[in-house]
Amino acid sequence: MPDSKFSKTKKADFGWLLKMAIRDGKASKRKLVLFMASIVLGIAAVVSIQSFSNNLKDNIALQSKSLMGADYTIDSDKLPNERVSFIMDSLGGPEAEEISFASMAAFPGKEGTKLVRVRGIDGDFPFYGELETEPVSAATAYQTEGSALVDATLMLQLGIKPGDKIKIGSVELPVAGALKSVPGSAAIFSSIAPPVIIPQRFIEETGLVQVGSRIGYKYYFLADPKLDLEKFDEKIDPILDANDADLDTHTSTSERLGRRYENFGKFLNLVAFIALLLGCVGIASAIHIYIKEKLRSVAVLKCLGASKKQTFFIYLIQIAIIGLIGGIVGTALGLILQQLFPLILQDIIPVNVEISFDPRTIFMGILLGVLMSILFALYPLMGTLYVSPLQALRVINTEESKSRKAGFFVLCGIFLFIFLFAFWLLEDWKYSIFFVLGIIITFSLLAGVANLFMKAIKKYFPSGWGFIARQSLLNLFRPQNQTLILVLAIGIGTFLISTLYFTKDLLLAQASLEEQAKSPNMILLDVQSGQQEAVTQTINSKDLKVIENIPIVTMRVENLKGRSVNEIREDTTSKINGWILQHEFRTTYRDSLISSEVLEQGKWIGEDPQNETIPVSVSNNFAEDAKVEIGDKIDFNVQGVLLNTVVESIRTVDWSRMQLNFSIVFPSGVLEDAPQFRVLTTKVPDENSSADLQQSLVEKFPNVTIIDLRQVLTLIEKILNKISWLINFMAFFSILTGIIVLIGAVRTSKYQRIKESVLLRTLGAKSDQILKILALEYFYLGLLGALSGILLSLVSSLLLGYFVFETTFIPSWIPFLVLLPGIILLVMAIGLGNSLSVIKSPPLVVLRKELR
Repeated sequence: MPDSKFSKTKKADFGWLLKMAIRDGKASKRKLVLFMASIVLGIAAVVSIQSFSNNLKDNIALQSKSLMGADYTIDSDKLPNERVSFIMDSLGGPEAEEISFASMAAFPGKEGTKLVRVRGIDGDFPFYGELETEPVSAATAYQTEGSALVDATLMLQLGIKPGDKIKIGSVELPVAGALKSVPGSAAIFSSIAPPVIIPQRFIEETGLVQVGSRIGYKYYFLADPKLDLEKFDEKIDPILDANDADLDTHTSTSERLGRRYENFGKFLNLVAFIALLLGCVGIASAIHIYIKEKLRSVAVLKCLGASKKQTFFIYLIQIAIIGLIGGIVGTALGLILQQLFPLILQDIIPVNVEISFDPRTIFMGILLGVLMSILFALYPLMGTLYVSPLQALRVINTEESKSRKAGFFVLCGIFLFIFLFAFWLLEDWKYSIFFVLGIIITFSLLAGVANLFMKAIKKYFPSGWGFIARQSLLNLFRPQNQTLILVLAIGIGTFLISTLYFTKDLLLAQASLEEQAKSPNMILLDVQSGQQEAVTQTINSKDLKVIENIPIVTMRVENLKGRSVNEIREDTTSKINGWILQHEFRTTYRDSLISSEVLEQGKWIGEDPQNETIPVSVSNNFAEDAKVEIGDKIDFNVQGVLLNTVVESIRTVDWSRMQLNFSIVFPSGVLEDAPQFRVLTTKVPDENSSADLQQSLVEKFPNVTIIDLRQVLTLIEKILNKISWLINFMAFFSILTGIIVLIGAVRTSKYQRIKESVLLRTLGAKSDQILKILALEYFYLGLLGALSGILLSLVSSLLLGYFVFETTFIPSWIPFLVLLPGIILLVMAIGLGNSLSVIKSPPLVVLRKELR
């Protein structure tokens, strides 16, 4: 046909291909729009998290000075020595100073006491940002009036008003106002020890600075605008580290905070990315069915002179347009969704996040939509390349052997893209490889379950069952069945939700104190040696028992394996971790191991054998970081007295247990006469008993710090709930994407079901029988997908518990009792909802309506 339009356009330009793609797409828009929705949701999930992460990082950088309140700080857990004082003087001296510690506070005339973080400030801190108080004048008046600023939430809880009194140790001060915000503090962490700010001149009068007390000294500085803080940090910080002090600049602090929240954002991004991958699997399945239905159209085009490349590019352009639209809509939706995150995380993040639109994220979202759509559609689209006009007109299957090589390269391209995208998020090629392997294993296991199930049905088909039950099983492996894609969609979504739920249970179970009836839930810190009997009597007077009475002796490492700490610090080749050389260790002595310890190496010695060197036991993490083994010598400095010790045993310590654990344990008979303080623990039955005991202890022993572990657990649970809510929100995208893929798969296979339903009704089947067949089919699919996902998540949670959290995982029944039936019912509702129109209408009406 030399004069035909198509013969003249064998080398048709892009414009003609685009027109054909749009024209054909309009005729099939109902089928394509639904699958575009799965791409929209995946893109929205990725863009919302990525955009919020970028905004958070930028806001932390912009507000870094306000977070710190100064340009840089020098801090230490003891009074600065001469070297540190000389350095601070050479820098012009601090503009403000702070002494801080945890203490119990009482409120005369009010019932109740509270563990607070006392911050004694001298100077005009903060220099950036502000102390937000009510009334506003209290932020400056507290210094001149000699009053206190008390956390606003604490004042509300205890009914405290400005003018009331607060008692800290031996000092009683009027409350100037409510402290609403302090630079750098997150509201959620103030629930355990709310901040109380007082003038520094009252700190000594409190009488709380005693042996064993954890006192923090911080000095705030303003820097010359021309000063390069990064180089300044590199030069000064090592010198301060060697003198038990530390330098923090506002830039390094913002980078550290940014990395902390960025890692959380990366994890959420991966969860969202899985939702996108799930949508792409749906796209691949949809295009596979879609192209089969388009074989007649392809045949007509080829008969009229269109080449196989032209027909291929028509549908490729069509898919690219779907991806482009999906990317644009998904990006817009993601930018809207990110507005919710500051509201969810406002108590956890330390800055006020101002949301802005990042052009890079917008471009990434749109590009991701196009690339993912094309990549996952390529394999089914290749079917158009190897179909002759005669084969297509007769609807004969294509020769798969011709496309296997190309299919392999497409598959490699998909996994390469997933790896590159994961690498872009994680910035670590090892983690990226593990992520890709995890995706492959998860998808393969779910696909394997689906295939195994279908093969088992074929091999062990229950021929003795009734007609409805047999027909519903046969539908699972009929031509153009959607069993594989539906099991993948249902299984992945269920797997994510279940794993997140199990992991949350795992973390909470570790922190739970209800596992053991005798576990203490109240800890008394800084009990001086002369107070322990009186404190014990006070506890006993409340019909309570002291569970543990633990002596604490503070010390530092002086020499390690014959080398002094200063010598090791100067050795740039040393592999000993810096914290070993700088840390003030709180050690104890006892004659036996406790429940959270297991002897790993060596021999436990519980009593001093009176040798020249004292045998000690160290934790395995101390041994690893200090590079010591059994028989190595360590000299400890205990307030000027040198103790020569030798490592006789190495212990594995479960640091996750809510009890006092120690890196270094001495035998009995060595430290009894050393300067020390005590930690006592007890168990109170309820909140009223806890409040009554705390009130009595604070009145008699103001220096004793009381930690109610119920508050700690409440805080842990609150943080986990917020984080898990956000993670579940992202996992919801996977479930929702799975639902859309499910709806699309059902609608795509609907045309195949029409013929089956018409045939069944023509043979005499009733509408209710067909409805039961479909209901059972979707019940099998829902059960198979959801159960596979939950069981797979159970295995992953067991592995997480064993390898990551190092604890025994006890699974919850909630995913089995709630999630499993819920998803099954959802699948059945979607499946039957899409099939009712076919069942209710007469066969001829259905055929005329659906097949025209």
